[in-house]
Amino acid sequence: MRICTWNVNSVRLRTDHIGRLLRAARPDVLCLQETKVTNESFPLAAFARRGFTHHLVHGMKGYNGVAILSRLPLDDAGVMHWCGRRDCRHVHARLPGGVELHNLYVPSGGDAPDPERNDKFAHKLAFLDAVTEWLARNRSARRRLILVGDLNVAPLQTDVWSHKQMLRVVSHTPVEVERFARLQAAIGLRDAVRHFVPPHERLYSWWSYRARDWRASDRGRRLDHVLVTPPLVKSLRQAKILKRARDWQPPSDHVPVVVEVD
Repeated sequence: MRICTWNVNSVRLRTDHIGRLLRAARPDVLCLQETKVTNESFPLAAFARRGFTHHLVHGMKGYNGVAILSRLPLDDAGVMHWCGRRDCRHVHARLPGGVELHNLYVPSGGDAPDPERNDKFAHKLAFLDAVTEWLARNRSARRRLILVGDLNVAPLQTDVWSHKQMLRVVSHTPVEVERFARLQAAIGLRDAVRHFVPPHERLYSWWSYRARDWRASDRGRRLDHVLVTPPLVKSLRQAKILKRARDWQPPSDHVPVVVEVD
């Protein structure tokens, strides 16, 4: 089973790109973030024509939005809300074989990494805390669970282009990295991509729109993740980040991440 996660940054703007992705990666399940469209306007027909007849969409106009599109049946599908907001950041479903799938879009956190001065950063930390506490209370490391999405944290030093320069930049600050570690520890979540790519190798899934030549500057961050509980680690077969998708015009600033599970 191949699962692909991608912050598409507008599903309607990049419908053609998604078709290209489906041909290139051939996923069975596609998880999207930042779809930026209401449920009524989501282009479901375009996915159905490609065999993705099972779906769970949870969106709002021009902002946020998450979706699971699948060739495989989805059971126990639902949405979750965090921190008293209904801002379309979390959907979940059960895949064949009883694997529980969560698709999550963590708030970016704004510019200043100071929760006292920046409400967006405070919300990001509270969001991560809430998800972590829920996992610890309601799930266990024995459950077969996959959590994917744009988690907006680059946890390792090699997940950013410059560890030293990024320490005070939202997404790689020590407080965010610590929150990310706590989320993983809540139920023993393992990094499916780093299972195949050693921690000393640089690896990114996001490059800013501000760079005139993103490949030349290569100032990336790894913000998009696939995390699995221990029972699924031995079932991991491969993982890849589709870097070339950053060149598709008009581009998303994120690229797809694909993991194959037996």
